[in-house]
Amino acid sequence: MPAGVSWTRYARFLGASVLAMFAGAQAVHMYYLPDLSIPEIPPKPGELRTELQGYRLREEAAAALQQIKTKNNVD
Repeated sequence: MPAGVSWTRYARFLGASVLAMFAGAQAVHMYYLPDLSIPEIPPKPGELRTELQGYRLREEAAAALQQIKTKNNVD
């Protein structure tokens, strides 16, 4: 076995590293909320949206919260 370790230790290490990679990929997808939809017609050059959907949603929520706070302070 590589590096002089037993098969069980090698399998556990391999399993743990694969699970860590899957968890990391899931965390990135939950944070950035990528648009995984496939359009029926490919976009023309220059029309491809590259903004991060999760970032836009957080910005809109922050702006709405700011409007509510300012409205409540004025009343």
